Amino acid sequence: MQIDLRGDISGFLSSHPQSPLLSLHHFDKVEPIFPSMNRFQSTNHLMKAAKIDQSRKLQQTICYQKQTNWSFSISWGYSAHIYEKVLSRSILKRPLETFRPWLKEMPPLYMFNTRWPPFVDPCEAPHIFFFESINSSRRNNQIVTTYVRSSPRGLPTCSSSGNHSTDYISKVRVFSPVTKHLEIERSENITEAKFKTCKDDGIIA
Repeated sequence: MQIDLRGDISGFLSSHPQSPLLSLHHFDKVEPIFPSMNRFQSTNHLMKAAKIDQSRKLQQTICYQKQTNWSFSISWGYSAHIYEKVLSRSILKRPLETFRPWLKEMPPLYMFNTRWPPFVDPCEAPHIFFFESINSSRRNNQIVTTYVRSSPRGLPTCSSSGNHSTDYISKVRVFSPVTKHLEIERSENITEAKFKTCKDDGIIA
């Protein structure tokens, strides 16, 4: 897939379609893809996960936790988003339009659907965590990627009935064996996601 975009492409990389990322064109025209890093550092950091498991790189996985009404969107090796509301997969698969088109043309500007960043809606705005580290264990046949919060979201808790705040979560750990879906566990201020066999409804009990 060729990417000809400008500015902040984190919204695209966090909702990358289920296809291999082949190239990032005009990389010098986009902002560094990780906070507090320059382009060179960001590129090297992005490749750390690819060296362990290239097949999963940036692949998006979506799941839910019923008890808290949270939606999880994981872009493996890049970012983790937590929403304080159950949002449909059709919504979460659409990239947040943090980026700009390469050329100023008449709509449609992209070959994929996007959604505007929900800057003020606490039920639609994600808590954003970026890839920090990766560890693999041949003994346990398991890969662990860790994502850390980029910054406070700065919004109140989603007020929908039964929803819970995610403000206290500082890290997300993703455990990746051979199979694909996610099981969510919480401990102190770290939430953990484990890839498991996908249930029919895509909902984690």
